Amino acid sequence: MTADTAPNPSPADPEQAGSEPPAPACVMCFNASDASGAAGLSGDIATVAAMGAHALPVVTSIVMRDTADVFDQHLVDPDAVAEQARTVLEDVTVAAWKVGFLGSADGVSAVAEILSDYTEVPLVAYLPALTWLPEDQLQPYLDAFRELILPAAEVLVGNHQALRDFLLPDWDNERPPSARELAVAAGEHGTRHVLVTGILLPSKGKEQYIDNVLATPQGAIAGEKFEMFDTAFVGAGDTLAAALAALLASGSDMTSAVSEALSFLDQSLDAGFRPGMGNIVPDRFFWALPPPEEGEEGQDGQAGSAGPAGGSGSGGGGSSSGPGGAPPGEREDPKGKGQPRRVH
Repeated sequence: MTADTAPNPSPADPEQAGSEPPAPACVMCFNASDASGAAGLSGDIATVAAMGAHALPVVTSIVMRDTADVFDQHLVDPDAVAEQARTVLEDVTVAAWKVGFLGSADGVSAVAEILSDYTEVPLVAYLPALTWLPEDQLQPYLDAFRELILPAAEVLVGNHQALRDFLLPDWDNERPPSARELAVAAGEHGTRHVLVTGILLPSKGKEQYIDNVLATPQGAIAGEKFEMFDTAFVGAGDTLAAALAALLASGSDMTSAVSEALSFLDQSLDAGFRPGMGNIVPDRFFWALPPPEEGEEGQDGQAGSAGPAGGSGSGGGGSSSGPGGAPPGEREDPKGKGQPRRVH
């Protein structure tokens, strides 16, 4: 089987053919169900929709978590994972994949088998921090992800520390690995790009900046630097990866898609909110809400702000635990929300 990249078939009724608007680009997201709404498929669906695409969510695991911690998971049978995807793929043309947490090594294998039938469709693979998984489950999962997902990935997204532990577990240099060195390690398994987030830069007085770098084995090709604030987020990495997948599905080239996805993430974190007693959740629809009135306090008591000032824009700065419209970036922000705080 090969990827079906042709437009969706016309309706059987000729009278309807000229009246239906074109369908948005479709992104199939393989990820865990997260009832907190912070990360996982909940975050993927909201992000893909906010970027003007349509999400095709496939549940790989049911994660027991709140906005602070992950406690456990219930696995979805790998055959059920594959059946969810195959059923939709018989009907809908997919323009990009987004892979998040796949639950188990068997889940990785089931998803990889599907991806192998659609090699022309770009894959954005996100590696979350999985320190909550028991070691007897973690290592087989990482081994399967390395062997089966990395060769298919157009871009691997992850926090600098998570990618270092995954790609260069024996790194013993006092200097942290560069984005290029991580890309070389990923490239040995077939991955074309890495998007490394949360790279700490030397502090300048009280200001701390983090870098987010897109790299290939030949070197860094794009990046955005943001000021870091001491605020903990959950769901940032899933947001970044899903936004990137939606932009690639819509036809953006890699460099401009990464720039716009980072801009979107930065502003989602800037407008983030705290729905419970844990971490702050990105507001993926910040651009659709009217700005606060002058002098009105935002979510965290800041005048004229919808949430915490700043945020890392990194998919991992602060803390990123666990797994339609015109959003800004190069597009117009119709509600006048703030622009991202990029410094290069």
